[in-house]
Amino acid sequence: MKAKSLDKKFDDNQSDVVDEFDLSSIKRPNQIQKRVNVDFPTWMIESLDKEASRLGVTRQSIIKVWLAERLEQSTLNKQMQPTQKARG
Repeated sequence: MKAKSLDKKFDDNQSDVVDEFDLSSIKRPNQIQKRVNVDFPTWMIESLDKEASRLGVTRQSIIKVWLAERLEQSTLNKQMQPTQKARG
């Protein structure tokens, strides 16, 4: 199907256009998994497990979310630093 035909089908709400795509080979960018081993002290594992249990998620999930939040914050801080220096 050509792009114009797909656009028209989507715009006209004729049907779900997802059926027009081969989703068997779809990949999300920057989402390739790589296994790493990290050693944590016992007290940290216990704290992680308590928090994960409180939130109803796995230990791995909470570690991933917290690391992602920290990395995003670090990126934002780095982006703002040149602006702050220019003002100072």
